[in-house]
Amino acid sequence: MSSSAGGGKGGRGKPKASKSVSRSQKAGLQFPVGRIARFLKAGKYAERVGAGAPVYLAAVLEYLAAEVLELAGNAARDNKKNRIVPRHIQLAVRNDEELSKLLGTVTIANGGVLPNIHQMLLPKKAGKEKGGPGSASQEF
Repeated sequence: MSSSAGGGKGGRGKPKASKSVSRSQKAGLQFPVGRIARFLKAGKYAERVGAGAPVYLAAVLEYLAAEVLELAGNAARDNKKNRIVPRHIQLAVRNDEELSKLLGTVTIANGGVLPNIHQMLLPKKAGKEKGGPGSASQEF
């Protein structure tokens, strides 16, 4: 073997210029684990913050964001739009049972309301009332 074969991974000492890998990259996340760790420490939620806590919290936040964006993107596409606006987020959240429960007390600015007309306000079906004497004129 040549001397280059024992190059980078010899196992003796530290590699001289190893590129730093962020905790988000290690966890395979897009959300910033380091920043969330800093917020947890600065927020004084607890005296000490474990190593896994910011990773877990970042993963949960990333999942929720991805879920809302997925549904909002579908709502935007249903309305033939390329851009997600607050209205699409509102439609996505309120039409999903679990997200609606999670964000039940949340007001989304410029979100509007779900289109809904109460059953009592809708006009009565005219076809069912014409079963009696009016139907005789239809026989001719």
